[in-house]
Amino acid sequence: MQPFLLIAAAHFLALLSPGPDFFLIARTSLASGWRSAGAACLGIALANGVFIVTAFAGVAVLQPGSRLFIALQLAGCGYLLYLGLLFIRHAGKGALGVAASPGQAAAARTSWRRAAGMGFLSGILNPKNALFYASLAAMLTGPHASVGWKLVYGSWMFSIVLLWDLLIAALIGNPAVLRRFARALPWLERISGGLLIALALGLIAAMWLH
Repeated sequence: MQPFLLIAAAHFLALLSPGPDFFLIARTSLASGWRSAGAACLGIALANGVFIVTAFAGVAVLQPGSRLFIALQLAGCGYLLYLGLLFIRHAGKGALGVAASPGQAAAARTSWRRAAGMGFLSGILNPKNALFYASLAAMLTGPHASVGWKLVYGSWMFSIVLLWDLLIAALIGNPAVLRRFARALPWLERISGGLLIALALGLIAAMWLH
């Protein structure tokens, strides 16, 4: 259970800091409403699903303990370190948008299918997603590298991405929530960055001792 908690925590921490997907959801929710934003969330989750399947299938051909597998694990830890440092360095520098006026919302109304397509492209064209899921997949060793456990991990990650994005879409249209989130964002990013760095260093230490 401990490996699951570690990987699930790393995955969720990476979701906390706003990136391209977050700003697409925010913009769609403010400009076109909940329905279109929900479609964008589904598209983003599907793109993440593609990376999850690809990453887990790619790691499945590697032998645990081999030089290639260890190199991939170290690369994954390096990426988590990079992500953590990036969160801390740029904490609070991303500006959150303001709500559109009713007239602008009507003019910018986005179809469900187009919003889903935009969400999928936002997720699938983000190279950080591929690197991040590859780094998480490389951490699966022993019993947790089995097909059954990978199905558990993959289903969990897909569900969390979708539910988290839907929550953002639902809350972001509330001006009070948006203002509070903007105030808390710098500290949220710093804490998330610090925890990701600690996780990466802990995994490196565990590999060294093993």
